[in-house]
Amino acid sequence: MNLALFDLDNTLLSCDSDYAWAQFLIDKGAVDAEDYTAKNDRFNAQYQAGILDIDEFLDFQLYPLSCHPRARLDAWHREFMATRILPAIGGEARALARRHLDGGDLCALVTATNSFITGPIGLEFGLANLIATIPAQENGEFNGQVRGTPSFREGKIARVEAWLESMGFWWSSFERTWFYSDSRNDLPLLSRVSDPVAVDPDEALLAHARRAGWTVLKLHG
Repeated sequence: MNLALFDLDNTLLSCDSDYAWAQFLIDKGAVDAEDYTAKNDRFNAQYQAGILDIDEFLDFQLYPLSCHPRARLDAWHREFMATRILPAIGGEARALARRHLDGGDLCALVTATNSFITGPIGLEFGLANLIATIPAQENGEFNGQVRGTPSFREGKIARVEAWLESMGFWWSSFERTWFYSDSRNDLPLLSRVSDPVAVDPDEALLAHARRAGWTVLKLHG
């Protein structure tokens, strides 16, 4: 049996879903446009540069979820999927996920973006296993806090390994292990698998992939 892990933002998607969600909230008038736009752009730039403070970012990302009832958030997410996410899913990305699923590989979406945003997106790709940052809930409503280890950088390895252990597996349980990602922030997990694949990579990841002889894949135009 093989294991296939997929990053989401700018990997399977041609956009960044958490950045797009923030812009969606701005367009809905759910947050202060000027302040939220400035912070969203700042955090995005920090992520691209590989210097993001994940705790500070999650305070920003998860707070709006605590300000609205779950029913409203769910309705907004359905609109978000239809207008922002489905147009960002290309045929080649769908085919990549389907190829591993049809091949009988154990597959999971592994993303730093929170599970409220990403759960339905993973299902759109047929990926029922989700390893994402978990926004804590109280009685079904989000409280703005994080539950457990954020799925970011080395945290992705910890979360993947806990998931594997919960099923009685380990890395050595698989003949081959893939991880597909676009970002320098995923170098820890990319370095852990047998078959790292840089997908439309940023400059730092592209340079590393070329030095290491990793596969470089283009999914987006």
